[in-house]
Amino acid sequence: MKIAVLAPANNVHTKKFLDYYNSIGFDVINISFDSHKDEEDRTQWKNVKTYYLEVGSNKLTYFLTVPALKKILKEERPDILHAHYVSSYGVIGAMANYHPYVISVWGMDIYDFPKEGALNTFMVKYALKKADMICSTSEVMKVETAKYTAKEIEVTPFGVNLDVFRPYEESQHSKDKINFGIVKTMTEKYGIAYLLKGYAIFKEKVDEQLFNKTHLTIVGGGPMLDDYKCLANELQIAEHTTFTGRISHHEVPAKINEFDVFFVPSTLDSESFGVAAVEAQACEVPVVVANVGGLPEVVIDNETGFVIETKNAEAIAEKMLYFMENPEKGIEMGRRGRPHVEKLYRWEENAAYMVTLYEQKLNRKKVRT
Repeated sequence: MKIAVLAPANNVHTKKFLDYYNSIGFDVINISFDSHKDEEDRTQWKNVKTYYLEVGSNKLTYFLTVPALKKILKEERPDILHAHYVSSYGVIGAMANYHPYVISVWGMDIYDFPKEGALNTFMVKYALKKADMICSTSEVMKVETAKYTAKEIEVTPFGVNLDVFRPYEESQHSKDKINFGIVKTMTEKYGIAYLLKGYAIFKEKVDEQLFNKTHLTIVGGGPMLDDYKCLANELQIAEHTTFTGRISHHEVPAKINEFDVFFVPSTLDSESFGVAAVEAQACEVPVVVANVGGLPEVVIDNETGFVIETKNAEAIAEKMLYFMENPEKGIEMGRRGRPHVEKLYRWEENAAYMVTLYEQKLNRKKVRT
């Protein structure tokens, strides 16, 4: 099978699909905007060919890439064209008029983009109308997507590689401190400000000696990193807070293994799946997630972690206090997390399901012809 993956080359989820398709011997074409160019070495993927569509600084130039896209598709003749992210790649893929055509919605493209104006709504409806198959990473986002199409929508979770995201044999946890942590991009939607404020409230709830036995580690780069560092200073928690900045995806499992509790206090429903929470559970780290988007779907409340109200620093502080006072409960929750992930979010099985959907779509096409 030959698959054309119309998606950002530098995105970790794109790379996971490319890696899987390459591993099972498919011929794969990754078509990406050059603004999403992948700087990493791709020579390990012998079956993957990469094309970049030239775009300018204005997003309207995306539409000018359609002739180049059509040319690539005419030359390569893939069995499936699969666009990820409906509001950009999905629209130009629809305009290329190539079939079978699959679209995967990811989050902001379906939660936020169509609400920004009538033209945006039209583009989303247009792209979904042209799709032969539509995929969503979560049940809650399937419901949101159904507002713009009457077509059937498949739920295809991202999943995680359990050989990579695993508890380390030698514990990375500090013996002397409880380490609260998060791995996210430093933008407002991920609720980092509430995490910092929650830690400051937690500081007020415990005596100084106990607080000195805790630490907050915030992993990730992004436009608000300096703002959050300033906030930590204002809240007088900077001495107990570490900002690592951006790290490579390969470094994330080791960093998660340093945490005793993983927080995902996101504020928007466009947090459509919750990969970070799944990765943490795979590493046997209990998670505390906000009740938005697909986050509640991936956590078993009170068993593998907790689901709390969003934008609630007090609730974050209460869970920090809970895990400090009940360390054995944190260990128990963490151990329950991995079987939960093994059952539902094993990457190879999720990716194989996508291939099964491709094969079903191709077989239906043959029957019609």
